[in-house]
Amino acid sequence: MNTALRIAILSLGVLSTGVSSMSLAAPREHADFRTEAASKDARRLVDWVITSGDNGGLPFVVVDKVAAKLFVFYADGRLRGAAPALLGLARGDDSVPGIGERKLASIRPEERTTPAGRFVGAIGNERGEKDIVWVDYEAAISLHRVITSNAKERRLQRLATASPLDNRISYGCINVPARFYDTVVGPAFTGTNGIVYILPEVRSIRDVFPAYDAAAHRPAAQASATPRRPSQVSASGASGG
Repeated sequence: MNTALRIAILSLGVLSTGVSSMSLAAPREHADFRTEAASKDARRLVDWVITSGDNGGLPFVVVDKVAAKLFVFYADGRLRGAAPALLGLARGDDSVPGIGERKLASIRPEERTTPAGRFVGAIGNERGEKDIVWVDYEAAISLHRVITSNAKERRLQRLATASPLDNRISYGCINVPARFYDTVVGPAFTGTNGIVYILPEVRSIRDVFPAYDAAAHRPAAQASATPRRPSQVSASGASGG
């Protein structure tokens, strides 16, 4: 076999290998919830995030308020973990203006909502103590380990029940089991920001996520917005439990 022919055959082999590698590296098109139960809205939202690239290459979280469940994903759409969640006492998809500057004692039951939307989350501290993931700093909404200081609220028991109907108890923050936070949420946000998608329960998904109707495979703008990463919260703007 002459030298020219050998070179041609080797070149074809390299091209073939490259095509195979590109095929294996193709982005996934559907959510990978593994064996976790998830609503149609949650699945459709994650499919859209993956195909549109709306998460900008960052890890992301989906909070399904109706199901009272939280899903944490790697940037490529693989499920990192899922857990039940405690949410704001009141139904609603918007925070009361200025609520983040008010003391908890002044927040009425009907104002204790977990807002729906797309947020850039980052790890910070609450009053210089344990780390939390800030979701909406201005509204004092965070994702954190379940708070158990008030035994009458029975938060651990609420997380343990199969029904989502008793998971509405917080001032608006998202509470998850402590072990889940330590092993899934914390590592997902360590050294990076992440996108937190909170599904609505009153408004429509397209109303809350305007880009949801965009062409599925059109790359979205990179999620470069960086939230403030406070070292602590002021007494008047405490995280909403």
